[in-house]
Amino acid sequence: MNRIRQFWHYARKIFDLPRHLRSVRDERVDPLVPTGAVTATLFLGALLRRPSFLQIQADSQRPGWQRLIDYAGPLNDECLAYVSERYRLEDLRAVLVWVNQSFKRNKVFESAKIDGLLVVEIDANEQFKSRSRCCEHCRQRTVKIKDAAGQEQEVTEYYHYQVYAHLHGPDFSTVLDLETIGPGEEEAPAAVRMLGRMRRNYGPRFFDVVTLDAWYAKGPTIKSIQKLGWAPVAVLKQERYEVYQEATVLAQAQPALPFAWEDRQVELKEVRDLPFTDEAIGPVRVVCAEEKWEEVQRQGPSRVRVAKQSHWRWLSTEELDGYSQKTIWRIGHHR
Repeated sequence: MNRIRQFWHYARKIFDLPRHLRSVRDERVDPLVPTGAVTATLFLGALLRRPSFLQIQADSQRPGWQRLIDYAGPLNDECLAYVSERYRLEDLRAVLVWVNQSFKRNKVFESAKIDGLLVVEIDANEQFKSRSRCCEHCRQRTVKIKDAAGQEQEVTEYYHYQVYAHLHGPDFSTVLDLETIGPGEEEAPAAVRMLGRMRRNYGPRFFDVVTLDAWYAKGPTIKSIQKLGWAPVAVLKQERYEVYQEATVLAQAQPALPFAWEDRQVELKEVRDLPFTDEAIGPVRVVCAEEKWEEVQRQGPSRVRVAKQSHWRWLSTEELDGYSQKTIWRIGHHR
């Protein structure tokens, strides 16, 4: 409990976190338990990685815990669940924005910069799957399972799917925002929706580059990121794209930039001024990387070194034309 108290005092001093958590509202009218006490309890439960509301309920019975949340009484699991379903998400997001802005003011992100650029990664992740419960935001799929008799059968599985904006550094990582991908919706529109909100909440200069998986390497998504004021860097895997085919052929005639990275030998080549599928994006640049290394694998009773090789293609737009191909490679590998 002493370590938790120390952390709480630090969070109050640096981020004024208790006050911001108390500003989060929910949809209850004249609640018996203050929302701030519930929010602080859920935050501390998440900090301690408690796996259930029942365990958080047990923690809230401790006098030291009650002094921290400024509420003299335990919180039962039903109250925690009821309030969680009725939070105003914009208030929770405002706390997240405030904390991340405090990180930047305190120079926490400096070590994460690549040649002076702050890079945000966009990717999707699945949460909360169930075969018995669902809500209006659930996606669904059919999965095969075996029943008690060992017979295979198909059941409907419900799950939540979100796209995340993640800022990753060598010493520190944080989530900037997330957006639910609705039933039947693709990842890219949800990502663009989230980035638009991030521009309003954080401002256009909070970070510089958005790095994306190959799934997002489409004309409308790339153009939307440019309009929002950030430079996109995307993995290029779609061999059917003309830009992929042209970059592969033209790169053969380009001079190579070899160097060592960790245990790998890397060779970079770049091709500039290539047309993309959407002409409004302007000419694009493709950086090709060939990476070779050895990996120790077990084969029977002994270990052997096996030669490995990977091929990467990264697409960037004119916003990063002043940066070297090695910078684009580092941004691409930042994922």
